[in-house]
Amino acid sequence: MSEPKRLFRARFNKILGGVCTGLAEYFNIDPVLVRVLWVVFTLMGGAGLLAYIVCWIIIPEAPVSS
Repeated sequence: MSEPKRLFRARFNKILGGVCTGLAEYFNIDPVLVRVLWVVFTLMGGAGLLAYIVCWIIIPEAPVSS
């Protein structure tokens, strides 16, 4: 039985907190697409910034691979 997929913030290939890259890895899409959508969401009322900060706090950072 395979392990369930988990959402983590990225440790590498991140720009600010790793939230967008972590979401892109989870959904298997390009991180640039997630970043652009997040900026659009932020410009449409400012809720994106608050959502990013909340995600940065609650999504754990990816474990270190040995």
